[in-house]
Formats: sequence, structure tokens, C-alpha cells
Amino acid sequence: RVIIQICLIFFFQAEDGIRDAQESRGLGDVYKRQSSYYLGELSGIVNNKGLPIGGLYGTAIATMGMFCTGVFVLSMSGFGPIADNAGGIVEMSGQSEHVRAITDRLDAVGNVTKANTKGYSVGSASMACFLLFSAFIDEINFISPVKFTVVDITVPEVFLGGLLGSMCVFVFASWAISAVSNAAQDVIKEVKRQFKERPEILEFKAEPDYKICVEIVAKAGLREMIKPGLLAVLSPIVVGVIFKTLGNWQGKELLGAKVVASFLMFSTSTGILLALFLNNGGGAWDNAKKYIEAGAEGGRGSVAHKAAVCGDTVGDPCKDTAGPSIHILIKLLSTITLVLTPLFI
Repeated sequence: RVIIQICLIFFFQAEDGIRDAQESRGLGDVYKRQSSYYLGELSGIVNNKGLPIGGLYGTAIATMGMFCTGVFVLSMSGFGPIADNAGGIVEMSGQSEHVRAITDRLDAVGNVTKANTKGYSVGSASMACFLLFSAFIDEINFISPVKFTVVDITVPEVFLGGLLGSMCVFVFASWAISAVSNAAQDVIKEVKRQFKERPEILEFKAEPDYKICVEIVAKAGLREMIKPGLLAVLSPIVVGVIFKTLGNWQGKELLGAKVVASFLMFSTSTGILLALFLNNGGGAWDNAKKYIEAGAEGGRGSVAHKAAVCGDTVGDPCKDTAGPSIHILIKLLSTITLVLTPLFI
């Protein structure tokens, strides 16, 4: 009880502190990558050619350390869905408003814990992508007689590849959000159909058919993820092969590999920032609605509450679908390019 009260006091009365903490966490991801790299450099580890490689070693150790605390992060992540489901059970079982108010406050705290765990996911994914990108460069130098050490974005083709990488992240996020909207529309149609064919459901004289709604959501989740999945797998391959062919025609060596490297750099950096924005923004929209429903700004039914409901409708797919899926996207892009490196040389 003491811990819960401290969380409630902090997260509901220190809005400025929450905002500062969220902003500093985005900078913290950058700091962790820089500090782990330079601390590794201070170790003095070199390869057989005498070149320093301690930075990569330090980053790898830091990544392993973050993954070792995964069990605690999973525990924090589980708090949010538990509190959310508890609120749904309280509402469906017809409990008093006092009980619902308590679960709403716990749900708001759960949104913050979920945002923290998603920030951890962004940090670990960014460090893993840094290692995969370094391995991609090393593999190019191992296979090709022409050494590749610098990604020069002043080259038009390389800069264009970076823009394509940033665009890929936004297209992926938009498709993920649209998938949630399409599935929700299918569920709404089914609910309307059941209400029309069986009006006794509204009078609590009959049980609705929940199985159909669950089946609709499951099928829509698989169907709507085909396009984002193909985008993540095919985009680096298509970009690399096209610019490799263009480089062979123009006589530019390793153009395909350089463009793919720029594609990875821009997509990773854009994905990290966009994931932080979607995770924190979606949680803020959700908590704003709960804050108004608690009595602020006119309470339930007010104009502010209607606007907050619209914001929460957008915020849910941002924080629960698009934001977390970007972590997978940037790691998948790095993995695909690393596995198919010979294709781009």
C-alpha cells in the first residue's frame, strides 16, 4: 500500500516531474550507448592488427547487462495489463464508483510503468542495432577487397537511401495504426449485428457471443500484419539490389552496400525517436482521459472529456501497437541486411 500511494502521489501531482523524466529518458538511451562505447575504449582491447575494438566489446557487455534485467522489466510491464483488466472486470460486474475510481488510478500508474518498460525496450534495441550495424560493416570488409569505413551522406544515392530508411519507419507505423482501426471497425459491425438480431442482450437477458469478436480480432491481427511484415523484410533487399545494379552501371564500387548502410542508420535513429514519441504520447493521452474522468476539467460528459476520448482512441494503437512494433522493425532490418550482406556487394 505504501508503494502504491507513493506512485499515485508522484505520478498524479508531479506532472512537470513526469514530463522531465520522460524527456531525460530519451536522452538516457543516447547516453547509455555513448558511455558503454567509450568505457569499452578505455579498456585498451585491440585486435590482431593492433586496432582498438574495446568500444564494441563495451557495448556488447552493456547490451547483455540490459537483457539480464529482463525479468524485472517483464514484471513492471505486467502491472499495466493487470490493472487495466481489473478495471474492466469492475465495470462489467457493476461495482460502485469508488471501486472504479481506485482501479482507474492504478491503471494510470500502469500506463506509466508500461511506458518505462517500453523505454527500456527502445534502449536495448538501439544498442543491439548498433552491434548488428558494426557486424554488417565488418562483414562487408571481410568479403570485399574494397574497404568500407565511412558512410558519406553527401553522395546523392547514399543520402536517398537514408531518406528511404526514415520513410520506411513512418510507413510501418502508419500501417500498424491502420490495422488497429480496421480490426476495431470489424468488431463494431459485429456488435451492432448482435444487438440488432438479439435486442435482449441490451436488457441483460441474454449473453452475447464473445467468441465471434475474439475470432475477428485474431484473424484481423494476422491479416493486417502481412503488409508491415513484408515491408520490413523486403525494403532493405529491394533498396540494396537496386542501388547495387545502379552502382555497377555507373562504375561505383560498393554503392549498394553504402546505400543499405545509410538506410540502416536513418531507419534506426528515426525508429528510436518515433518509438519514444508513440510510447510516451499514447500513455499521456490515456492518462489525460482518466484525469478528466476523475473530475477535472468538467469530468465525464464534458467537451474536454469527449476530446480526451478521441485522443485515447488514437493513443492506444500508438502505445500498444505502433510504438512497441518499431523495436522489432529496427532489429529485423539490421538482421536482414547482416544475413544478406553478400547480396549487396
